[in-house]
Amino acid sequence: MTKTKTDQLFATPTKDIADFVFDQSVVDVFPDMINRSVPGYGTIINTIGLLAQQYIQADSHAYDLGCSLGAGSLAMAQGANTEQFHIFGVDNSQAMVERGNAMMQQSAFGKFITIQQGDLCTQTIENASMVVLNFTLQFISPSKRLGVLENIYAGMRPGAALVLSEKICFDDPLSQQTNVMLHHQFKQSNGYSALEISQKRTALENVLEPETLDCHFQRIHQAGFQHCNAWFQCFNFASIIAIK
Repeated sequence: MTKTKTDQLFATPTKDIADFVFDQSVVDVFPDMINRSVPGYGTIINTIGLLAQQYIQADSHAYDLGCSLGAGSLAMAQGANTEQFHIFGVDNSQAMVERGNAMMQQSAFGKFITIQQGDLCTQTIENASMVVLNFTLQFISPSKRLGVLENIYAGMRPGAALVLSEKICFDDPLSQQTNVMLHHQFKQSNGYSALEISQKRTALENVLEPETLDCHFQRIHQAGFQHCNAWFQCFNFASIIAIK
């Protein structure tokens, strides 16, 4: 298995910063990048395993949409109380899919998981007892987000769970300023320089559009879910569970 490298993608001053893409350079450092950048990421992944224990049903499917290297998929596979299920990890990055499949082959739980390249906006969802969108919807155009959730809802069994984790923003300017500042301090405490933080923020400006928790709740209800709540929040990162 390829050893994870330390994320230094934005350590060199760059005049014209390109939009962030999940290419091979990101794949090579992704585990380091996300753990040093997203507060509570490990807690979210571990809790996905606990939720899988509760919600993955026998003879059903689970989906990890925008699965990157399959951390959420593995958590579900490890947590499930049945062996009569299959998890489909979907990502639009070919580099992520190739590395993710290689990692699944190294895991005893990989037999329950198929990682494939696909478009979340057109992905077929069938017989689903659990669906994970872990920091994925934020990269999809806001005009398409309701359609993604409606498609997921339509393909779920009654009682199925959706886990939606997102970077969020705040209507209140002081709350927004405070949480952004705390997030930057979190990243600095994990070894990122002010230059790295600034340049990555610039790279993400046109590709990641956060929304408020209320906006997410409204859309989730509009898609058909009757019950949802935020079970996790740290600074401007949150995770929601919604039940069909």
